[in-house]
Amino acid sequence: MYSEQLLMLLAVLERAALMLMALFFLTRTSHFQRIFQNQDRHPLELAVISLMFVLFAVFSTYTGIDVEGSLVNVRIIAIVAGGLLFGPAVGIPAGLVSGVHRYLIDIDGPTSIPCLITSVIAGLLSTWLYFRCRRERLWIWGIACGMLCEMLTMSLIVLLADNRQLGWEIVEAIAFPMIIGTISIGLIVQLVQSLDNENDRIAGQQAKLALDIANKTLPYFRENSRSALSSVCNIIREQIQADAVAFTDTDNVLAYVGHAEADYWQHYRGMSSVTRKVVETGEFIISNRIDYADFHSLLIIPLHENNKVIGTLKIYYIHQNRITDSLKEMAIGLSHVISTQIGVSRIDNLRQMAAKAEFSALQNKINPHFLFNSLNAISSLIRLRPDEARQLISNLADFLRYNLKRNEELIDIQEELTQVRDYVAIEKARFGHKLTVNFDIDDVHPKVPALLLQPLVENAILHGIQPLKGPGEVNIAVKQQADGAIHISVTDTGTGIDSQVIDSLYNDQVPSDHIGLMNVHERVKLLYGHGLLIERLEPGTRVSFTIAQDKA
Repeated sequence: MYSEQLLMLLAVLERAALMLMALFFLTRTSHFQRIFQNQDRHPLELAVISLMFVLFAVFSTYTGIDVEGSLVNVRIIAIVAGGLLFGPAVGIPAGLVSGVHRYLIDIDGPTSIPCLITSVIAGLLSTWLYFRCRRERLWIWGIACGMLCEMLTMSLIVLLADNRQLGWEIVEAIAFPMIIGTISIGLIVQLVQSLDNENDRIAGQQAKLALDIANKTLPYFRENSRSALSSVCNIIREQIQADAVAFTDTDNVLAYVGHAEADYWQHYRGMSSVTRKVVETGEFIISNRIDYADFHSLLIIPLHENNKVIGTLKIYYIHQNRITDSLKEMAIGLSHVISTQIGVSRIDNLRQMAAKAEFSALQNKINPHFLFNSLNAISSLIRLRPDEARQLISNLADFLRYNLKRNEELIDIQEELTQVRDYVAIEKARFGHKLTVNFDIDDVHPKVPALLLQPLVENAILHGIQPLKGPGEVNIAVKQQADGAIHISVTDTGTGIDSQVIDSLYNDQVPSDHIGLMNVHERVKLLYGHGLLIERLEPGTRVSFTIAQDKA
């Protein structure tokens, strides 16, 4: 008897294996893959899946092994698997149709009514589990559901049989193979779910690849040059093992790297009609059987900025059928990242241009301010000390001539100090013995903007020393620190700056008579990332800032 039950168990597993094989081959086709993976299925797609599992269940009845009027089959396995995987649209029809079919083909049979009842219950129970169970535990609950339904079938056979003895004999013969055979439900559920897991794994790999490419190419997009784009093409080509990669704008090929690169540029006559079509329509083009030069696989993907096509990414392979679905999805994702990088790089360039424009505007405000104060100082000496006035005019002329002929945005700080000394000469002539200016300068040569220090010295003299009744000092220091940074300070022994002026400066609000200090603060902030440090001393004020080693 045990050998007979073992043979029947093998027969059940064999029929379940046939169902498993059929599902395996179906899941290898792209059409059924899409149906199995899509959570928002079209009613027609659900109807196809439902019909498939109904046929599995009905076919299992026809292929069952007759045992004293009963059938050893895998109908419950098909019903429960369909309900667990696809819900009520599959589980309930499979249970109802196959149960009614089982009853109709053997209306007076000893197991026809129990099989009808449990088939319907299997469809309902598996549907309930579809909504209630976690996905990763579904295979375990599927086996439990199948075993429960088969045990219910055995119980109903005994309870509803006209011949109780015959019912017991049937149950003794088929219970073991039917109940144990339901472990196949777990295998079927795992097979279909593994399709999602495999695609998730591939999608994860492709996403990681796209991000790796994005990280490696980002610095080159900031350069915005043909050589930089060629470097981007080379990185993409190496990462996806393409034979050639190209970038275009809406009119021309900007960069091409790969197979026959020299010949490509030698014979280049403008952008191809296929690429222009992508630019015009905004839709990607895939061809695995193209005949273009030495290439037979081609993928062209549009690049967008502000919902407008700004160019394309082109990927070439010499051999046919190299553009797979996973490569296509990765390339589309990469194009989105590249489009974002282009937009970010453009915004970054605009921000830098705006900063330069703001910097230039701030510097231009200094010139008339300095000129006004210098001329006032000279005018006060013309009648009293004309020789000194002539010398100061010469100093001022040298200063302005030097400033006007300078084209660089940044100058050596030693050159800037020459300008400061010219200004100090004018102010010392004005204040006489009341003003002493000391220079403590290291032999360092960081690049700084013109007229960066002069406004600080001017502020120290006019707002610090001038209000004093007695003499005062201004100390100008440029010192290199142990870490390589350069510390610049202007310290006076004057009346001291008002704390409200300091607070206003840090809040970007300063009185008009301190515009020079405000402008230097803003320019230092733009150039070095931090503004001026202003300290009240006893007596006087210190204004300082530090140029980090990497910017010195």
